[in-house]
Amino acid sequence: MSKEVDLSVQIGDLQLKNPVMPASGCFAFGKEMAEWYDLSRLGAIMVKATTLEPRLGNPTPRVAETSGGMLNAIGLQNPGVEKVISEELPHLRQYEDLKIIVNVAGTAIDDYVETARRLSESGLADALELNISCPNVKCGGIQFGVDPTLAADLVRAVKQVTSVPLIVKLSPNVTDIVEMARAVEAAGADALSMINTLVGMHIDLEKRKPLIAIGTGGLSGPAVKPVAIRMIYQAAQAVRIPIIGMGGIMSGEDAIEYFMAGASAVAVGTANFVNPFACPEILDEIVAWCQGHGVERVRELTGAAWKEGEMPGA
Repeated sequence: MSKEVDLSVQIGDLQLKNPVMPASGCFAFGKEMAEWYDLSRLGAIMVKATTLEPRLGNPTPRVAETSGGMLNAIGLQNPGVEKVISEELPHLRQYEDLKIIVNVAGTAIDDYVETARRLSESGLADALELNISCPNVKCGGIQFGVDPTLAADLVRAVKQVTSVPLIVKLSPNVTDIVEMARAVEAAGADALSMINTLVGMHIDLEKRKPLIAIGTGGLSGPAVKPVAIRMIYQAAQAVRIPIIGMGGIMSGEDAIEYFMAGASAVAVGTANFVNPFACPEILDEIVAWCQGHGVERVRELTGAAWKEGEMPGA
């Protein structure tokens, strides 16, 4: 009989029973997916980006399949923070030990702060994921994510009004990911999630124009995984806070690779559109891999690929 694997991981003050969760924007608020399987199997759920006011998002078409991934330019469509608190989050409380992480987006520091304050005070969010990396909006999002000073200012401001762990989602669309990671850590981030999507474009050959209505979109899926692995490998050794890795995770072995690069947990995105059972299947595959390799605690794998002597914060 295979030995049981300890799957628990720690993300700042957030204790997760296992390291697998759906990524924000790829699972809505969980209601539709709950018809397929018991959400309590997940370690956490990262729900759709939430802004202070409702947003309709970008014009269509705003999703396109590409080689090895997909482009999206949804534009942070959501019902606004008050409806998220009153109508979307309460149903998630029925799932035992399912941690709720709410992605917070905005256009200026003030509305990020107000959205975060309301969610924190609602008691319905176990943690917040600060979205400073969405490439699909004209204001906010990636404007903060490519400027370490601006990002740090935003993190400090939001940190003052929140009582739950603050996870900062970094953009890969920067020259130096380590500089960004260090800047938000110094400003008070409790953890990082990385990476958000890469800016890309897909041309409709018959119409001779970009397929996505606003021109560009965020590229996700297996095509971005090597980029994410490299950035996590670099950032994890430069900071002391934990990292939730994401970008093209389609299997348990993909997740193991993220752990070895330095991630403590993983978020599954594009795979949910291919296979609605992706998250629980990836969790099962992680367990099987650990059992097959004599790993008793999944957290032992974090940073396993680092060279000898490489330690966080070195």
